[in-house]
Amino acid sequence: MRLGMLTACLPHWTLEECAGWAEINGYEALEVAVWPGTGGRDFEAAHLPVAEFGPEQVDETKDLFQRYGLELSAFAYYENNLHPDPARREEIRTHLKHSIDAAQALGVPYVGTFIGRDWTKSVADNLAEGQRVLPELVDYAGERGVKLIVENCVMEGWHPDGYPGNLAYSPELWEWMFSLGFYLNWDPSHLTWIGIDPVETIAPYIDRIVHAQAKDVELDPAARNRYGFFGKVDKDGNPWDMGWWRYRVPGLGQVDWPKVVDRLYEHGFTGTLSVEHEDPVWGGDDERITQGLRIAQRTLRPLIVG
Repeated sequence: MRLGMLTACLPHWTLEECAGWAEINGYEALEVAVWPGTGGRDFEAAHLPVAEFGPEQVDETKDLFQRYGLELSAFAYYENNLHPDPARREEIRTHLKHSIDAAQALGVPYVGTFIGRDWTKSVADNLAEGQRVLPELVDYAGERGVKLIVENCVMEGWHPDGYPGNLAYSPELWEWMFSLGFYLNWDPSHLTWIGIDPVETIAPYIDRIVHAQAKDVELDPAARNRYGFFGKVDKDGNPWDMGWWRYRVPGLGQVDWPKVVDRLYEHGFTGTLSVEHEDPVWGGDDERITQGLRIAQRTLRPLIVG
């Protein structure tokens, strides 16, 4: 197992700046954000120009990772592959294919994405649509030696009423997407707030957990008593404000990291555990963001053998 970090929390840094900082601060791998640009939402970055990725970029990127002694564990392009707007869906599909092509060129084994959802339709209709359009993307990746990994984030902010906007949030849905050929970028924080014990999901699905994200979550039961499980109705313009929980860096929330890492080891996980920093306390500027990454590293590093 390697300790890595997702670069999306540092959108204004270059990839070389991310790599230099990670190497000095005890990280072993980068999960590289490859959005085409920034500004769509928080926590996205464009750290490699995958849409214009030629031999020169391949050589430069390989040299960069070799110089800093890091692995490139995965590409991250987490967007809605079932978007209701056909033009936007096609943009996402096209850039995801660019990401896959660049991954092939670099020998990167995984590209991360979301299943997503058309929020104007029922879950059943979305599953039928997914079965129609998603296997083509899985096949495109497989033909190039790349696996598509899906993060189990609920993406409640994508739905106008705060309901799940990414149909990959539960083991029931994992089994459906596995049948289409996807793999899992497993994240315990989302499971925790929706009431699923993350530790208990490791053993049954370890053969599909090929990459993992390390994000924590802090729950506020008193606030939940006011808003209910589905969160605030009045979000004051912020669709992601549920009112009774918030993401934290590992060690500052409810996730039992010693048990998580031990269970991953027990069942043979040998991939990257990648810190995904979305902590509002340790956010807002580069100094606080990097301090949050140091807290995460100090929490997780003692648990990882080697």
